[in-house]
This record gives sequence, C-alpha cells and structure tokens, in this order.
Amino acid sequence: MDPDFSRLDDLLAEEDADGYLVDDTSHNSTQKYLSGFDAHDPFVTLYTPERTVLLVSALEYGRAKKQSRADEVRRSADYDYRELRAEYGPAEAKARVHAAFLADYDVSSVLTPERFPLGPADGLRERDVTVTPEESDRVTEIRATKTEEERRHVRDAQAANEEAMRAAEDLLVAAEVDDGVLVYEGEPLTSERVKEEIEVTLLRHGCGLDDTIVACGADAADPHDQGSGPLRADEAIIVDIFPRSKTTGYHADMTRTFVKGAPSDEIREWFDLTHEALDAALDALEPGVTGEEVHDVVCDIYEAAGHDTLRANPTAETGFIHSTGHGVGLDVHELPRIAPGGEELKPGHVVTVEPGLYDPSVGGVRIEDIVVVTEDGYENLTSYPVKLVV
Repeated sequence: MDPDFSRLDDLLAEEDADGYLVDDTSHNSTQKYLSGFDAHDPFVTLYTPERTVLLVSALEYGRAKKQSRADEVRRSADYDYRELRAEYGPAEAKARVHAAFLADYDVSSVLTPERFPLGPADGLRERDVTVTPEESDRVTEIRATKTEEERRHVRDAQAANEEAMRAAEDLLVAAEVDDGVLVYEGEPLTSERVKEEIEVTLLRHGCGLDDTIVACGADAADPHDQGSGPLRADEAIIVDIFPRSKTTGYHADMTRTFVKGAPSDEIREWFDLTHEALDAALDALEPGVTGEEVHDVVCDIYEAAGHDTLRANPTAETGFIHSTGHGVGLDVHELPRIAPGGEELKPGHVVTVEPGLYDPSVGGVRIEDIVVVTEDGYENLTSYPVKLVV
C-alpha cells in the first residue's frame, strides 16, 4: 500500500513547516499509517515531502528496515543515546537525540498531531525547533479514503466478523428456555459466555478485539453497555462486534439484534422500522452527499413514526440517541462521520450505517452494516442476514 500524502505536503507548505513528526507506538493509527511499521514501544516518524525517516531503538532497527515503508531508518544509538542518558538522564538524552535527528534532515519546524507528548515537544522547543500541533487532523482525513488494498483488509476482517456473529447466533439457537432464562448445556447462557465464543472464533480467523457488546433487555437500551449476566427469552439481544485483524490492523463492524422466543409487538415494530431506516440510509449513500444528509434520512423516518431523536431533541434519553454511522479502518471509529456536520462522502470511504432505538422500559434494537462508497453508490461488505427471531 502506497498512500497519497500530497495533501499532507500541502499542509506543510501552508503552515511553512519543514516536516510532520509523530512520537508514539503503532497503536496510534497516524503513526502506523505514516510509518507502515508495528511496534509496541514508542518510536519517531519524520515525514517530509522528500522522505520518510524512522528513529527507533536498536531492538527494532532490523525489523523496521525490512517492514516499514520508510525511506530511511535511524537508531537512537547513532546519536549516542546511551552515553547521553548516562550523563543527563533519559528525558534530556531523548531531547538531544531528537534534535540532532531533525538537524540531520535540515528540519527546524514540525507539525505534529494534536495529541503529541508534552515532554518531547518541550525538549525540542528548548533546542529552537518550532513544534506546532496541527488543527486539521490531515493524516486522519487522508486515511478516510481507503485504497483497494485497505478495502480488502476491511473485507477480510468483516468475513471473520460474520463467522463470529454466526457463532453467537448458533449459541442462541441451541439454547433452551427455563423459566424465561436461556440455558445452554445445563447452565444459564450469559452475555459473558457468548462474548467468549465470539472472541475464540475471531482468534481462529486471525482477528481479536478488546471488548464487544452482547446486551439483553434493559442493558440494550444503553448503546454502549457491553451487557452482562444471563440472557433472557423474548427480549431483544443486541450483538455488536468490531474486530481488528491481527495481521493488518484493520477493523470491521457489524450489529445484529436477536430475540430467542417471541418478541413483543413493540420490539417487532422497532425492528421493522430500524430495518427500514437502514435501507433508506443505504439508498441515500453515494459520492457527493454528506454524512449529515444520510443521518437526516434516518431521523426523518424515526421522527415520522413518533420517536425522539437527538436532532429533534438534543437532550433525548430514549429513541434514536446516537449518530447513524462512522468511518472504519485502522480505528474502529474514524472519519467520515455519518452524523450532524458529517463530511461529504467520497469513493473509497468505508462507513457503517447503524440506526437504532432505545428505551429501558422496552430494551434496544440496532442493525449495522459496513459499506464502501463507490463511484456510483456503495458496495455493502456485509452479507450476514438481517432477522429478529432465532
């Protein structure tokens, strides 16, 4: 993958900065995207219109030369870090090394991400390097448009996601009902047990996640409640899975709502209305429309049916109480936003569409697909069926 950083070049020219500097681990998606390198310890990436250079520890030097997309890789040892640390301590030594590193490339002014370590920034400023946090989040904007390779990475993560969703649904299907509680192999089927099955399935398909949502009943009325305890019959169970590929670092995202047993008339009505909102939002997706316009389509449907939305009531606690979607890539939530103020959609944007309704007295319903915007519309990367009763 060879991203187009011309927009970053434009930003450097506009701000009269010599380079763009990142000091973080590859868990920072800007760091990973610029460097093309994975490392759990912090390292430095210097981007200039002429070259990309990494400054790493001796431990990571050989791997960085082989695996990163940098034009050059330097070691802290090249700048006598060990000797400087012994004389001045780690913070002072790092500042001296970083300043010398930048001087080697005639860089005396840098833009950084808004969240840049304060200590290293002050250390450079004390050595007459101008350090300015950028306001535009330009690299994140660049990342929003996915290359074909990146779209393939998301597709692969979504394929694993669908296997995990199938494993979760299979547990619900296999469960029996005892006094209103789902029972599997003689034990109450809990949110935790379903999450375990999801995580194990994802691991078998090369993905992992830090958390997932399996929320039943009143728990499902809070969109980000992860759920806990026994699952119950006749109540809506929201399953929201957002895995990350262990190989590529790219995410997928999908939500389905299931009922084991007989849903109430209200849950059935909510599900059908949410499915309608999903389809209408997808129909609206095409290059040139804004994320806000797609969000408005969903709000129109819910409001016409008498439900509250944050558009109509910014303090609403029930109804449609979140945005319609978000970009997905190296971060599970990134640009563009399918929300109020959402940006113009462009070919290559990978976004979720996830309408939902929530009320603690009823529960919650959410349906989420992940799609890529194309030249003439969209391609749905989700093939998992939408159904309520299992």
